[in-house]
Amino acid sequence: ANSIVEKGNLVPWIEYGEELRKLESNGSSSDNGECYGLSDVIQTKSIEDAYFESIQSSGLVSRVDGTATNATTSSTPKISYTAMHGVGYPYAKRSFETFHLPPFLAVPSQQHPDPHFPTVPFPNPEEKGALDEAMAFATNNECDIVLANDPDADRLGVAELVKENRTWTAFTGDQIGTLLGHWLWETVGKHSNRPVAMCASTVSSKMLLAMGQAEGFRFEETLTGFKWIGSRALSLQEEGYHVLLGYEEAIGFSCGGIIPDKDGISAIGIVATMATSIYSRGETLVSHLQHLHDKYGEFVCNNGYYRCNDPAIVKRIIEQMRNGGRYYENVGGYDVESIRDLGIGYDSTTKDKKAMLPSSASSPMITFRFDNGCVAQFRASGTEPKFKYYIEMRGRLGEKKVDVVKRLMKMSGVILEELLHPAENGLILPSNL
Repeated sequence: ANSIVEKGNLVPWIEYGEELRKLESNGSSSDNGECYGLSDVIQTKSIEDAYFESIQSSGLVSRVDGTATNATTSSTPKISYTAMHGVGYPYAKRSFETFHLPPFLAVPSQQHPDPHFPTVPFPNPEEKGALDEAMAFATNNECDIVLANDPDADRLGVAELVKENRTWTAFTGDQIGTLLGHWLWETVGKHSNRPVAMCASTVSSKMLLAMGQAEGFRFEETLTGFKWIGSRALSLQEEGYHVLLGYEEAIGFSCGGIIPDKDGISAIGIVATMATSIYSRGETLVSHLQHLHDKYGEFVCNNGYYRCNDPAIVKRIIEQMRNGGRYYENVGGYDVESIRDLGIGYDSTTKDKKAMLPSSASSPMITFRFDNGCVAQFRASGTEPKFKYYIEMRGRLGEKKVDVVKRLMKMSGVILEELLHPAENGLILPSNL
């Protein structure tokens, strides 16, 4: 770590921006070599080969290959892929080849890198409208599924055409994480000669926890960000666990222990193979996800944020939630089961009242767990003027999703008002900007 602050490492070794401008002004073409000849082509290829070899030897391909190749042509989903004007296309193509999958159809208008991102409002598959171009292309080419990497291909978005009404369903990060977790457990985890573990950020859905409790694998939550998810996965591996999945709700997935970071390239091959197997059974991703909810329960989320430009207001809201150290036992008529405050390292569920997760006064996060199965978490963004909330309701056994949604939305309105006092604190909803 000390090498980071060494004098020679505090400035770029090569001023790539300046070198690129010189080459472009001289009429050079990137076709003559990788990145105008500024990269080491041989070393890059060796890294790429080692990465795909690690996928091949991970056990994921051999486990799922049989189900993929046994599927009939008529039941195999037709897949469209978008690199979203980023670098993902050649690597996604090779991922499909590594998993022995039929080729996808690439969205031509978004296939190649373009720093101006001309066809998307914002180049993130999560953003509203970002998948419109890919969905339109997929519809015109009779595709069933859209797979989308963000520009640097470390995230993965998934959408599926619902044929009954010809509309597209874009899956959330939690829904993709649930599908992946179950798939990896069924195809790899059940056959593992080591105990299995999975991880997710604390603001992600608790459905994977419920799945682990039912199936017998270990689940751990971490702080937000893959530096925490990846480091915990490595620690679990050292303890002898086979870590099959780490994910965050912001469509980041690390599958099979290939690399301890979010990786949209290995994930895209696994999702496509999973879809092939599911379609071969006459199901869709949407119907299969509902079957998982029928088994493990409905988990419905209401995540969002308020705009807050004054850090002092955020601090005031956090202190109001702490109530002078006498944390609320009831919020708006809803009984509180437990409290965790990572700003001071407090957790009411532990014997010593100390939180198991790392705490930080500069990055506080408070979690309210309610008796009715609702979990509400609050934190300030570390990069934007936003105060974020993550509220999830777990349905009762046999309760329909529509009823869980109604309960969640009613409760969300109450606890957001009671805990945040938006009008009093000058918090602004995105819709009002």
